[in-house]
Amino acid sequence: MAAPSQSEQHDVAVVGGGVIGLAVAWRAAQRGLRTLVLDAGEDGAWRYAAGMLAPVAEANFGEDALVALGLRAAGGFPAFCAELAEASGRDPGLRRTGTLVVARDRDEADELERLLEHRLALGLAVERLRPSQARHAEPALAPTVRLALDIPGDDAVDPRRLVAALAEAVGRAGGEIRRGRVERGDLATLPAEQVVVAAGAWSGRLGGLPIRPVKGQIMRLRDPAGHDLVTRTIRTRDGYLVPRGEGGYVLGATVEERGWDTAPTAGATFELIRDLAEVLPGVLELEIEELGAGLRPGTPDNLPVIGAAGGLVWATGHYRNGILLADATAEAVVSVLAGDGLPEWAAPCDPARFAEVVA
Repeated sequence: MAAPSQSEQHDVAVVGGGVIGLAVAWRAAQRGLRTLVLDAGEDGAWRYAAGMLAPVAEANFGEDALVALGLRAAGGFPAFCAELAEASGRDPGLRRTGTLVVARDRDEADELERLLEHRLALGLAVERLRPSQARHAEPALAPTVRLALDIPGDDAVDPRRLVAALAEAVGRAGGEIRRGRVERGDLATLPAEQVVVAAGAWSGRLGGLPIRPVKGQIMRLRDPAGHDLVTRTIRTRDGYLVPRGEGGYVLGATVEERGWDTAPTAGATFELIRDLAEVLPGVLELEIEELGAGLRPGTPDNLPVIGAAGGLVWATGHYRNGILLADATAEAVVSVLAGDGLPEWAAPCDPARFAEVVA
């Protein structure tokens, strides 16, 4: 991009206008820092995200640091949304209805039992439901459902409404958002004392960090009569359906190592609908409003990259948790910007773990 004039000096330039970049910019502006957001206008991962806040449902074996980070973020998310709504005058679209994880057959039921044991061992809030209990909770579930886990604290937010609220809040706090693509060679000439890289899957192109694009296909569905099949998010081993209210849903999502390809495919559409229809047959009656594919920023260990390295401050690599970790990331980044260093709870995300490529 053509760099802004050096006379327009800012305290912080944030490269990336998605949910992470805007959350960082809002929190920085609140601290009195003159903040500039440079938004390339890319279709970031947030545009195709379902907005699940699911630290318990996605608590994988061997990822205890990520689970702890997600639980911390989830605990503060309602207050974050309330503050954001007040600051922006916009509803960020938080739905606190919980999640049901369901098994379609005996093998998946056995897998859920193992996952239940793992989550209980971590002290996470989850309840085992028999098929009849699951169908009582969500009557639209198929009678063939074998088992379910009820996770009351795994909620969801609408990422598009969240980003709109954050953009408004940045402006009201005195920050500025400009359109413009930043290349690696531009970073040293940006008119700011400090530069935050929050460019999602594109962040790897701005530095030596091992961040790669991971394709995820989703679709938006709607009941034309505005009726809701379910109130909770419904998850299976292979997909999820997130209700938006008034008959709207997001169905997703694939995980594909396809480089920079963002083309929706018939095969993925078929598989997502087929898998969810096995546990929620009413999905087949919904209309398709939108098909799309986004690029998540993945790292080798699935942890985000938060902190200072190579003369830059990094806020990227959030993979499947960018929405959930938005405010927690902003808190940690602003601590770094203020000279207080990376908080101890964010230490596993330090880019120093990739020291050989950021030195």
